Amino acid sequence: MPRAGPALNHALGTCPARRERALSRERSAGRRSMSADLIAAAEGAAKRAYAPYSRFRVGAAVRGASGAVYAGCNIENASYPQGWCAEPSALSALVMAGETRITEVAVWADSARPCTPCGGCRQKLAEFGSAETPVISAGPGGERARWTLGALLPEAFSLEGEA
Repeated sequence: MPRAGPALNHALGTCPARRERALSRERSAGRRSMSADLIAAAEGAAKRAYAPYSRFRVGAAVRGASGAVYAGCNIENASYPQGWCAEPSALSALVMAGETRITEVAVWADSARPCTPCGGCRQKLAEFGSAETPVISAGPGGERARWTLGALLPEAFSLEGEA
């Protein structure tokens, strides 16, 4: 069992269930605070998005295995299929920096509902992450929802194990 800090130990006493619930809340709060820089990077990227047609600005940020944060925004094009989502923009920055693994993703949009990566972007993220990689949806009020990449894309396509 993970160790708790002195104040938490004092407050929890010896009840194992109470201790585990409190430790779970503490770990969750730690993840949120660790994600603040990622969300801020995604928000900053959204502000730079090129979205003259839809006006739907999206920013994404990924955390590389090194801990560095890479951001990208959506880039629309008059020839609609040629536009680019925010997630591949962030992944491009990751690869250009020499990294190939992600440990966390944030997607930021000023939308009524949580914004998740589209299906194609989920597959692109799966190329660099794992089923356990956290994917955070954020907006003007901060974090809105959180999933794992595996929950968003069960049975992701992979060539692993192929001849």
